This record gives sequence, structure tokens and C-alpha cells, in this order.
Amino acid sequence: MQRTDLRNVAIIAHVDHGKTTLVDQMLKQGGIYRENQETVTRVMDSGDIEKERGITILAKNTAVHYKDVKINIIDTPGHADFGGEVERILKMVNGVILLVDAAEGPMPQTRFVLQRALELNHRVIVVINKIDKPDARLGEVEDEVLELLMDLNATDEQLDSPTLYCSGRAGTATRSADEEAVDLTPLFDTILDYIPCPEGDEQGELQLLVSSIDYNDYVGRIGIGRIERGCLKQNQNVMISNYHSDSAPKLAKIVSIYQIDGLVRVPVESAMMGDIVCFSGAGDISIGDTVTSTTCVEPLEFVKVSEPTMEMTFAVNTSPLAGKEGKFVTSRQLRERLYRETLRDMSLRVSDGDTTDEFQVAGRGEMHLSILIENMRREGYELCCSNPRVLFKEVNGEKYEPFERVLLDVPQEFVGPVVEKLGQRKGDLLEMNPVGDRSRIEYLIPSRCLIGYRSEFMTATHGEGVINTIFDSYQPYRGEIPMRFTGALVASKAGVTTRYGLFHCQERGNMFVGPQTEVYEGMIVGENPKNDDIALNPCDEKKLTAIRSKGADEKLLLTPPIVFSLEEAIEFITDDELIEVTPKSIRLRKKILNTELRMKETMRIRRAMQANK
Repeated sequence: MQRTDLRNVAIIAHVDHGKTTLVDQMLKQGGIYRENQETVTRVMDSGDIEKERGITILAKNTAVHYKDVKINIIDTPGHADFGGEVERILKMVNGVILLVDAAEGPMPQTRFVLQRALELNHRVIVVINKIDKPDARLGEVEDEVLELLMDLNATDEQLDSPTLYCSGRAGTATRSADEEAVDLTPLFDTILDYIPCPEGDEQGELQLLVSSIDYNDYVGRIGIGRIERGCLKQNQNVMISNYHSDSAPKLAKIVSIYQIDGLVRVPVESAMMGDIVCFSGAGDISIGDTVTSTTCVEPLEFVKVSEPTMEMTFAVNTSPLAGKEGKFVTSRQLRERLYRETLRDMSLRVSDGDTTDEFQVAGRGEMHLSILIENMRREGYELCCSNPRVLFKEVNGEKYEPFERVLLDVPQEFVGPVVEKLGQRKGDLLEMNPVGDRSRIEYLIPSRCLIGYRSEFMTATHGEGVINTIFDSYQPYRGEIPMRFTGALVASKAGVTTRYGLFHCQERGNMFVGPQTEVYEGMIVGENPKNDDIALNPCDEKKLTAIRSKGADEKLLLTPPIVFSLEEAIEFITDDELIEVTPKSIRLRKKILNTELRMKETMRIRRAMQANK
């Protein structure tokens, strides 16, 4: 049977191509708001970090009504590090809207998400967005999308996908580039005409695949998924099983059911085949589980989410300032929080470390892991983090490492420095094309060689460059490649920094701390331009004498300190350093805090390296 009154569609695109802005306009024109109701931009970006950074991190559901048809819309992340969200959410829909920037064209993440949609045989509506940009190139971008579909072995039906021209900010869409735009009616009509209705047996036994998990302090874990068959009712007894697990099915009772309408969850007593629902009552439900009737337990196969490529060590904070700013500081609290995150994020892997105070956390990339750390520090956690390291594989006895495809958009005058730096990092140049007064450069480069490169790239291009990366494949190991060519300025004594002490320290390099900052022995207080660590004392005070000169201390001019964001700190540190993260501070430190012990360890490593040579 077909549900002609329902459509389920996901909006997929590269980061910053306008998905969430388009959803805003679809909600406005779908009658969700009252005429006098105040609206906000990017309403689907509900998290604090999403609002601050202007990116979508979690996939979210909404729904609009058009011509007596309910259209369930899923807004998905565009950043490659959160591709796992897109992969699992595609199981809930019957078609996708592929959004492509009218100037940038298809980007690395566009290829990734489109490939996943084509593998599931979803129908595709191509929407070329931001057509009002002055550098828009509609004809070329349309050809590039067609080439991408052919590269990904799309079917004939998918190659004939309808193309719309849209301005998400203005809330308009047209079927041709020359047509006068009024509103989003052509987009809504195309969704109704082209995206297939949900099909299934409404009278059959219940079958619901859980694709997402939410949490509520009052009802506990909430499962979110689409009903593939049958009907789900309130207070119904169900069985929960998993296609990829050998464990026995578990009995549960559905306490409450919600359907999403606009921006709110509406409680309902029952839901039918094709509906996307949220339900509570199954306390230990997980992503990939299937909810079935008690008489017919048939679990559904779940999409295999891509494996993580990068790992960091999370540990209990052991610095002398530990416990002063955080609420959750013990290994038990840290362990519980990390393993709870894996229930919601299928791309994350957490395992116990070598000691009870350490945990190995693997994810899709630096941003994926840094968002987790940022969320934890905002919740009141204190922890120490190591530098990120890539996960190697062994293939036929050989060591393989992950490679990334890098797409750079660079002004012509900065192409030389960018190409030189990527060559030093063992990158292979694949393509270079001029686009106006800029160049689009494509590289294949080891993932570990990109750690710490983003800030260097922005400096080299004077902030005008754009860099996008996505995992490509595992390839043979390229050997040792030095990533950082500078050393650290390390505090040799604990105390509070002084203007006098910092003035004499800044001659050695760039400082990370200002006056009246509490530091401890082993804390990194600056960067040495040379590739050596220097121990110094920023807490040094001026010796008192009988001679005074008016205004002598005022002549000590200090250079403003460099304040790292969390991502910049992750990019900066090396193997023998850690990041101390608290709700109020981000500090860099050495693993071995004692200066004498650290120097002995450094000498031991150097002698071992010389002996190996």
C-alpha cells in the first residue's frame, strides 16, 4: 500500500551551501508560523555550538504541510566529520534534495553524501542554490553535477533528476534559470511529483528501524525512526532486536509516541507505516535496533557507518590546578560520559586505555573530536587530551594509512606558498584549474599531514583561502614526516606571571599567557621559533633596590598573548604534550611536568634515535 498523503525527504549538501537557510524558508512558506509570530534564522541549528559556528552538527527532523500532504524534512550536517549522521539518517527517507552552491559547484562532501544516497537507490532532486550570487555559474555547475552523477554510476532515472534554481535566502525556486522567481512552490510541487510515497503493509506486523536517539531527563532515552510496516500504538508491548547482534530480543513497552509537526513534537496514540516517530519506553534502545511486534521478530539490516580515521587519548586532569574549575573530574564520570556519547554517535569509538584514568576515543576528524570536547567542557567536565593521531591498518603485511582528498580555493597570488607547503607534507597534486582570479586545487594527502595545516593555510592566504577535506582511502604508509618545526616555552616554576617576567620571556618567542595568570611547572606558556623547548620563569619579579626611577616599570611593553581556541590547541601540540581542558580554561602542558625529568627523557630519546641511525 502507498501513503499518498506523506513524503519523507532529506536535504544533503556540502557545508555552507545553504541547507538550513532553505529549511527556514520551507517552514515559513509551509504555514508553520503565525502571521505575527517572531522567527529566527537557522531555526534548525538548535545547539549552542551550532549557532555560534553556523554549522549543522546533528541531523534534525521537521515537517510542513502542502496540498494536504505532510512532508517530513530532515536537515543534515554538511561537514565531512559528521558524515555518520547523514549515512544513518538516509534510511528514514525515500528521496533527497541535493543542494549545490551556484558558484562553488559540487565539493568533496557533495560527492560523499550523494554516493550514499545513490547506493540506497533514492531519487534525487538537484537544487542549484544561491543563484543570486554575483559569481554564480549556473550552466557550468549543472554540467558538473551531471558529471558527478555519471562518475557515481547513477541509474538512468537518477541521471534524469529534475533540476531547480533556488535562492534559499530569498525563499524562491524556479524550474529554469530564466524564469521569474516568486516563492518555493516549484520545489514543493517537485517533491510531491518526484519523491515516491512510502510503501508497505499497513495491516502487517510492526517493523520500525531506529535511526537516531534523543534523551530526556524525565522519560530517558527516546528512539527516532520510520515505521517500515504495520502500526505502532501507545502502551503496546514490542520486541527489540538487532540484525547485527546475536543477543536475544528484549521485551519493552511503548509508553509515549510523538510525531514531528513543524518545530514541535505532537503526542499521538498511534502511528502508521511510513510515519517518522519518536517514542519512549525502551530504556536501552540503540541506533540500528528494530522494534517489532511480539509475534513476528524480524530485525532490519542497518547501514554500515564508515569507520573512524583519527584517535585521541582522553584522561583525567592531573595538573596542579586540577579540580578548581570543573564539576566532573573523576575517571568514573569521564568514562560514563564518553560511553554515553557512543549510544548517540555511531561514528565514535571509545575504548579503555592502558590505565584506569585513560580512554581512547576515535572519530572522523579533528572537528568531530573537538566538538565532543567542547560539549563536555560546557557540561562541567575537566580532562586532559593528547594530540590526534591517525589509525593505521595492516593490509597483506604492509602498513597502510588514511588519505584525504583536499580541495582548496585560493587567490592566484597565494598559490605558490600553498603548493610548496603541501608538497613538503607529501601531498600529491591531482588537479589545478583557474576560476576567475582564483585557483581551485585538488590534492591527495595523508590525513596526519593535515593536522595543524588549517591555521597555516589561513595565514598563507591572508584569510582569503577556503579548504575542504574528505576521507578518500587507505594507502601505503609514506614514512616519517615532521609536522611541527617550532618548540615550546615551558614554565620552570609555579606561580603568578608578572609583567617583568613576561617582558624578558617574550624575547624568546610568542607568549600564550598575559600578566597575573596562574601557571605551574611544565605548563607551556609560549612558542619558540626554533625547534627546541626552553624552560623559563614568567613569574620572575624585579629585585628591589634602594634606587627608584619614576615610571621605570611602565616602559615594559608586552606583546598581546596568543589565545588558542580548542581546535588551534589540538593542531599545535605534539606527542609529548597535552591539552588541559576545563569549563573556564584551555591550557597547554607537557606530559612530564618536572623540568629535570623531562630533560632526561628528551636526552634518552635523542640517544635512542642516534643509535637507530
